[in-house]
Amino acid sequence: MAPELRVQALFRDRFIGVVRKGHPLCQGKITPSRYAAGRHIFVSRQGVDRGAIDEALSSLGLERQIVTIVGGFSAALALARASDLIASVPERHTGNLRAGMHSFPLPVATTEITVSMLWHPRLDADPAHRWLRGHLRDVCAALR
Repeated sequence: MAPELRVQALFRDRFIGVVRKGHPLCQGKITPSRYAAGRHIFVSRQGVDRGAIDEALSSLGLERQIVTIVGGFSAALALARASDLIASVPERHTGNLRAGMHSFPLPVATTEITVSMLWHPRLDADPAHRWLRGHLRDVCAALR
């Protein structure tokens, strides 16, 4: 993030697992071993192929198989909806996109993330941008 950008936190979120209806993980207890044994979608805009979930699994001696890397959560959910792949996505951020799918808490502990809005300072006084930022803050505050 560039130092000249303005940042405002909107809400906290946690990652969950998501699979299509009828996926084997829809039945029974989801243990770290069962979760890791599946084929996974990784979301990364920087091309990274490991994250906090992988670190948590590694501490248990487990490793998940990443079969594809996508640039966004909507792409990950679209792939999971049409296959046996497992997506790990932020719960609140993807609520509507997960409709009709099976969601579950991750079987490993990960830290929460902060979803924030960013803008350039030259837009601070822009009336339309101020209006939009205000509405985003209001909508996110109502969801807390």
